[in-house]
Order: sequence, then structure tokens, then C-alpha cells
Amino acid sequence: MGFTEFIRERQFLSNVSPSTLEWYKYSFKWLDSESPSQEDLKAAVLRMRQKGLKATGCNSAIRAINTYVHWANVGSEVKCGPACRHPKIAQLKEPQLVLPTFTEQQIRLLVAWKPKDKFQERLHLLTLFLLDTGCRISEALTLRISEINLENLLVTLDGKGRKQRVVPFSFELRKAMVRYCKESSRTPDHLLFANSTQTKLGRRNVLRDVKLLCRRLGFTPPGRTLHAFRHTFAVNYLRRGGSVFHLQKVLGHSTLEMTRRYANLMTEDLQAVHERVSLLSR
Repeated sequence: MGFTEFIRERQFLSNVSPSTLEWYKYSFKWLDSESPSQEDLKAAVLRMRQKGLKATGCNSAIRAINTYVHWANVGSEVKCGPACRHPKIAQLKEPQLVLPTFTEQQIRLLVAWKPKDKFQERLHLLTLFLLDTGCRISEALTLRISEINLENLLVTLDGKGRKQRVVPFSFELRKAMVRYCKESSRTPDHLLFANSTQTKLGRRNVLRDVKLLCRRLGFTPPGRTLHAFRHTFAVNYLRRGGSVFHLQKVLGHSTLEMTRRYANLMTEDLQAVHERVSLLSR
């Protein structure tokens, strides 16, 4: 059994998404053997590092490789655990960096921006949608009008691993969507955000347009610009009293630990708390 059989099982028996299959195929390129030893796995990680992959990128490939090695040695019926004696790679230690977010002033500028044509209106609605729902950019760009429940202020998103989830949105976003759909003559089967041929917008083009908008509004776009909307949503969700457990459901995370990474408190929050609890403050 090798890579081809593993991919075939994942595709037809586990019904994983096309993007997951591509992730497996990319990860297996680092292996020299379809039956890797512990030394082969170590050599694969060394090659990743020598090619300049960061710890996060390496860990992504490591997860796929470990899944394959477990399948090749034990099968897919039993989950990998401490009792497994087959070769495996340990995850690399990742730096705990402060996640990039938009400031409150930048958010106000984005929300208050007045678009002048239909393309700017689409971009403005997209920024509002990302800020209000915390969804991934891929989820926003594949959303169809029929998946939006305007009456109950709910939207059904297609998340990673073909996992759907229903998340709420605000009345203000509802007004913006109704106005946009009316002006652009959108029907239920249309994508909410589409190009002139009613096909999916390209992620790179969206990233370019958002960065240009940020600079036009007078500020430098944060790192990982499109994902920074998601970080910003998570931080403000907790800052305004939201539960981390509810946030996990909204973001579509499988574990609470993943949500905690998004929910790092901003420096000014820590300063405000310290001022209240400091023994030197009166």
C-alpha cells in the first residue's frame, strides 16, 4: 500500500475535500519512500527546513505524513495514540506571535467608507461581512444568496472538511446585503460575491483590492490581511463579553485550543486590567 491507495481511500471512503487531497499530495513530496523509516521522516523535516519552510508550514506537512504512516502500518480503523509503535514525527515548536488585527480606528474607517461604484460596493460589503461574521475568506467567496436567511439573521457557511455551520449576523449587515443584492440584481443561485461573469472571485485579487483600500483610507494593512479580519472578530467577540465556547462554534474550530490562539487579548486590554488590579493603583 502506498500514496496512491491512501489518496484513493481518503477520496472515496472518507470523502475528504479536494483541498485536503491536494494537501496530502503536497506533503508526500517531502518523503523519499512510501514506507518511511524514522530516519526517513527525520530527513524529510530537515529538507523542509533547508528549503525555508517555517515551523507552521512544516507542522502542516507533518500532520499529513503522520496520518499516512499510521494508515500504512495500522490502518484507518484505529486512531493513532501512545500505544502506536510505528515511525512518527514530533511537531515542531511554533513561535507564539501576537496575531495581526485591525485597530478600532481602522475598523471605523472601513465601515464608514463610501463606495462610488459597483465594484467598490462589492468590496465594502465583503469587508463588512468578514468583520461581522468572522468567517474565512474562502467561506465568504463561495457563499450563495440562497444560504443567507435574512429573516432570522443567519448564514450557512461551508467550512473546512465540508463541515457546514450556521452563524448569526447583525441587522446592519442585513441592510447592507439587501441593498447590494437589490442594486446588483442577485438571485438565490448567485454567489454573494462574484465577478462580472458570475463566477468566484480570486483570492489574490481580493487581497490586492483590500490592501489598496486600506492604503487609500490612510493606514498600512495588517499582516495576513484577509485573515486579520477573522482575528479581529475573535478578539472583539471576547472583548465585548462573548464566550470562548460560543466563539469556537462561530469560527468553526474542532477544538477549543484552536480558538484560544485567535483569542489573544490585545496589549491595551492587559494594560486596562493591570491598572485595576495593581497593588500600587489607588
